Amino acid sequence: MSLLVPGPLGWELWKQLPDGGYQRADDEGPMVVGEMSRLPSGDLAMLFPVRQVHALPFKAPSTDEDLFEDLATMHAERLGIRPDVMAGELTDSFLVSQEDESSVLLHVVIRSPGEGELPVRTPKDFDLSARGFPVEGDAVCVWKELGRWVFSIFKEGKLIYCQPSSSSAETPDNDVVRDIHLSLGQLTLQGLKVKPERVHLWGPQGELGEPGALAEAFDVPIEIAHRPDPVMPDPPSRILPADVHAARRAKAQRNKVLTLVGAAAVVYLGFAGWLGWGLWQTLQERKEIKAEMAQYAEVEAVFGEHTARWDELSRVVESRYNPVETMLNIANSIPKNSGLRLTTADIDFSESEPLVTLRGAAPASAPVTTFSLALKRNADLEWLEWNNEPANKTQKGWEFLFKGAPLEP
Repeated sequence: MSLLVPGPLGWELWKQLPDGGYQRADDEGPMVVGEMSRLPSGDLAMLFPVRQVHALPFKAPSTDEDLFEDLATMHAERLGIRPDVMAGELTDSFLVSQEDESSVLLHVVIRSPGEGELPVRTPKDFDLSARGFPVEGDAVCVWKELGRWVFSIFKEGKLIYCQPSSSSAETPDNDVVRDIHLSLGQLTLQGLKVKPERVHLWGPQGELGEPGALAEAFDVPIEIAHRPDPVMPDPPSRILPADVHAARRAKAQRNKVLTLVGAAAVVYLGFAGWLGWGLWQTLQERKEIKAEMAQYAEVEAVFGEHTARWDELSRVVESRYNPVETMLNIANSIPKNSGLRLTTADIDFSESEPLVTLRGAAPASAPVTTFSLALKRNADLEWLEWNNEPANKTQKGWEFLFKGAPLEP
């Protein structure tokens, strides 16, 4: 068995040893697994990177394993996440713990692989990179994967959550720490509290590195070490993406062969019964295909309606529309020690009025101009389009009125 593993700066190839372990077989590969041209013969397995995984932990009100899949599917649909039904088996659920009448499950949904996100030779098995580096107890693991920092959370040695960060810094920065704390808080709100006993930091490129912002973020030991060798997770997952285009080409080729065979039979045998039988088979296949198309058309319509309704709720469920976060981002844009102050800050989510209205004053015009530019350049406020009128001079200084409206989706 050879194992494809997402490394710090590119994909890695690991070959299985006679004792069952794995040994690194090449240098750092490309960032896209589809560009790996030299793949060994034999069985191949692939660990999906964390950035392609939606991790959805939840507490199921049952211990019946036959109900886990349906409960997990309902949980994912409530969150608006549904895999592409034409892209194979992209979901799985893993048992974390059980109590008398409930179970803690980790449901994962793999983003449908795009161009180049699968190797040129189809692997036999698929799993998650976060499950390929197991640890013991309650712990947080932080490592770099394909240029970005990612982390996983373990409860009693079982993976309960994993997530990529937006940071690609040399060491874990405040963005990584914030994402970890938010994830731990979210687990607590779901009744899945995890109190880490240690934080594992696995340095990229075999270097131990520095803890960065992790050093002061936790009151538990920060254990810095090389990333451990990967293992094939146990129990294995049932994730199995399908190459839809290849399947369609194979089906078209089979239909072509059947048509040629039928034509040859008519020419050489001249038996009208075979022709009638072949025509009946074609009509039956056509009916089956139409029925299958109708089934998927209904699913697509329901999914489209669900997506439209979810988009209507975006201002409620997306954190960037949170009034407190919006006001904090606005406050952070005010020039320091400039004397500029806000007298009115109004947030209105109706469609007839601007979303944000800011009134204020400053002792000079320069701070007003600086504040206006800072609002437009603030990445956390990029969903707003600002209409900032020129400041008016008064006896007490300069007054201004800024209006921000949401950008068209």
